[in-house]
Amino acid sequence: MENLLNAIVINKSDEIPYSAKFDSIDTNSLPDNDVSINVLYSTLNYKDGLAITGKGPVVRSFPMVPGIDLVGEVSSCKTDDFQPGDTVILNGFGVGEKHWGGLAQKACLSADWLIPKPAGLTAKQTMQIGTAGYTAMLSVIALEKQNITPESGDILVTGANGGVGSFAIYLLNKLGFNVVAVTGRPEQSDYLTDLGAKQIIHRDEFSSPGKPLAKERFAAAIDSVGSHTLANICASLKYGGVVTACGLAQGMDLPASVAPFILRGVSLIGIDSVMRPKADRIEAWNRLSSLVSAEHLDTISSEIGLNEVIKSADELMAGKVRGRVVVNCQN
Repeated sequence: MENLLNAIVINKSDEIPYSAKFDSIDTNSLPDNDVSINVLYSTLNYKDGLAITGKGPVVRSFPMVPGIDLVGEVSSCKTDDFQPGDTVILNGFGVGEKHWGGLAQKACLSADWLIPKPAGLTAKQTMQIGTAGYTAMLSVIALEKQNITPESGDILVTGANGGVGSFAIYLLNKLGFNVVAVTGRPEQSDYLTDLGAKQIIHRDEFSSPGKPLAKERFAAAIDSVGSHTLANICASLKYGGVVTACGLAQGMDLPASVAPFILRGVSLIGIDSVMRPKADRIEAWNRLSSLVSAEHLDTISSEIGLNEVIKSADELMAGKVRGRVVVNCQN
């Protein structure tokens, strides 16, 4: 039994229809990479939900262990990057899609994909933050590097009830910005206000085709929606405004005009969290360590075991889950 580990395994073949199950697999079947890790926690992200339920073409090869995030303790390392006992974080790099991911008791990964856990966060807290908080932090840093300050004016955040949106509101508020939240769930306005939103706008105001230029309203924006919403945001930014694009909930298209970019000097910055250079990842996680409180993380997250992941993925895709789902991979 020592050679067996528990994992979520997705399979598909000519003989086997697409399926995901909680299973025991041989440790010898783990990929041959630099760093062997005892996985402490992973998370259940929307992309993981797509992979586990088969509702999106996420998985590129089979069998696959999903889980795009993990934190764990190094058991061995073939390079000089880490030592046994080090605690490391992984976000992205095709893990859970092309490479076996974090929803297992053990993982074997490239050293280049990993960074040390910041001293100011526990292992569980890093997964309470996960890719959602990490992406939000990358977006905030991008605005700061474009000289957006609290004095610049209102900051718009779309997809406010989602993982990235809610973290963006929280982080911007902590940094002293005046945040305007855009949501399709106005019944959760109190939640957004508690996060730090000063004003709440219904998403219908941005989700339909609009004018090439609209009234100058916002200094900057963090958008996880795309399509007409992103186009209307660009049209509504003040001169020199900045918008970061990190999601496509409404669509991959961008039916926009060049007018905001030429006539108002607006900047559109893409935020990729998957292949980010190591220095950027370390910067983002160190900032998160200094900004995020333990009380906030406990309020927005719940914990499950590996054997509960399949059920929780179904609930996530049905819209029945709010907040972060942390998976205790050793439970």
